[in-house]
Amino acid sequence: MVLEWAAVLAAGFWAGMINVVVGSGTLVTFPVLLLFGYPPLVANISNNIGLVGGNLSGVFGYRRELAGKRSLARVLLPAATLGGVTGSVLLLVLPPEAFRAVVPVLILLGLVMVVAGPAVQRRAARRGGGVAADGMSGRRTAAVAAGVFVLGVYGGYFGAAQGILLVGLLGLLTAESLQSLNAVKNLLVTGVNAIAAAVFLLVAWEYVDWGVVALVAVGATLGGLVGARVGRRLPPTLLRTVIVVVGGAALVNLVFFS
Repeated sequence: MVLEWAAVLAAGFWAGMINVVVGSGTLVTFPVLLLFGYPPLVANISNNIGLVGGNLSGVFGYRRELAGKRSLARVLLPAATLGGVTGSVLLLVLPPEAFRAVVPVLILLGLVMVVAGPAVQRRAARRGGGVAADGMSGRRTAAVAAGVFVLGVYGGYFGAAQGILLVGLLGLLTAESLQSLNAVKNLLVTGVNAIAAAVFLLVAWEYVDWGVVALVAVGATLGGLVGARVGRRLPPTLLRTVIVVVGGAALVNLVFFS
């Protein structure tokens, strides 16, 4: 039992840290919980609730980068949370295979967007079409909000590599710096996870293992604080490289070992 607690706590810490810097922390904690015999639905729901603490500490750690992004948050946070509600409800009514089959494709798409983002931004700037977060056209705003909603649905359902997908989407459709995008990503993921956790607590209480929630929450909260300190100091190229490496590892894990 002590070994199990230590492993879940350590997994929560690592997940909280990489969620803030990159995303895909669920791919750490979820397999660990399955390894110790927790049913998939219990593991998924308990993990989601526990990771909220790490999300909050990550938002706190990136508070400086979030300054001046209120207009973006007012548009995208409601879209993300609405998607989170939808995804959490789908988790309770649909078989896991409904989304699991497309997860690798989504992660690959996210990595392509992360890599292609700078080139797309440069081309838009040369054409005079660079899109600042606080000055998006109506059409571009609608496209970003729609994409964030879809990723919110995915996040409420399972959420592995949700952060990578969000950074990729925002990198293509806005002209913000990578660190600013990372800060906004942390805010949106927090909104999705928090609203999904609220839905689970209201209608799926019987699937919550509070021991798991506590261990993941403590580990993820501490990991989120450490991740924010590390992530904010990474230069854009190195941060982008970390995202691609971690995302690629997650993709290999899902395709060949799940």
